[in-house]
Amino acid sequence: MIDPFGRTISYLRVSVTDRCDFRCVYCMAEDMTFLPKPELLSLEEMARLCGAFIRLGTDKIRITGGEPLVRRGVLTLFQGLGARIGNGLSELTLTSNGSQLPRFAADLHAAGVRRVNVSLDTLDPALFASITRWGKLEKTLDGIFAAKAAGLAVKINAVALKGVNEDQFDGMLAWCGEHGFDLCLIETMPLGEIDGERADQYLPLSQVRARLRKTWTLVDTDYQTGGPARYFTVAETGGRIGFITPMTHNFCESCNRVRLTCTGTLYMCLGQDDAADFRPLLRGGASDEALDAAIVAAIARKPKGHDFVIDRRETAPSVTRHMSVTGG
Repeated sequence: MIDPFGRTISYLRVSVTDRCDFRCVYCMAEDMTFLPKPELLSLEEMARLCGAFIRLGTDKIRITGGEPLVRRGVLTLFQGLGARIGNGLSELTLTSNGSQLPRFAADLHAAGVRRVNVSLDTLDPALFASITRWGKLEKTLDGIFAAKAAGLAVKINAVALKGVNEDQFDGMLAWCGEHGFDLCLIETMPLGEIDGERADQYLPLSQVRARLRKTWTLVDTDYQTGGPARYFTVAETGGRIGFITPMTHNFCESCNRVRLTCTGTLYMCLGQDDAADFRPLLRGGASDEALDAAIVAAIARKPKGHDFVIDRRETAPSVTRHMSVTGG
């Protein structure tokens, strides 16, 4: 699939639920109203949509949420998609908060998953509880090490929050190097209503990188995972650190991905509202040919890029839907 700007769309991120057992301060409000269950696609409907994308050339699928592992029966989706690896699909991955990984890590590896991204914004237990509201650091660390023990490569994702965790990254980089985990830092994005001001959270990663370079030697590398992160090798540990900078550097020129929500809505861009709804097709008995044609038509509307802005004069987010709806 080729979009209007000549980019090959080969990466699908699938949110299987908007629900989560955490309430991270940058992601959602503490008192959330989640989608009614009848609006969610069944796992069979999701599998059919993913199959259509694979037919059309998608070779990487990432399962996201919310927290994907709280979706009942979700392992069957991993198993079905994992069976397609080597037959159209080259990689099946997962983004998780880690809380459920002690239960699922071994089964995920058996299903064909080889990499997992785990959200971890600090190694300080009290600060972790403050950021996640409902999370416990020990439980997430248990999940991370369960994933490692199961043979999954682990990447740690941390959202940089001004005045909150910006003094944590030296320690996290050392810890990741010790345990063989890559670390990826992410700028906060203006998605969804939260409790507080986005501008108060925003920390440019250019500042973070400059601070880290006072302690660490960051060496340019051409390493890529298919996502938007720019990676450096950390000379002192041999590990890698990545930076995802939707605010300070628009990386849209190389975008290869689209996002499918748990309701069957496809967002061609994380930072735009244009979308295509596949649920009526799935529930109306559409043929595979009709489904494929609808996907191709949606890709033909993919915009050139997002236009995120964090401005103290703006009271509303750039995009009203929460990240947990679109998929992390």
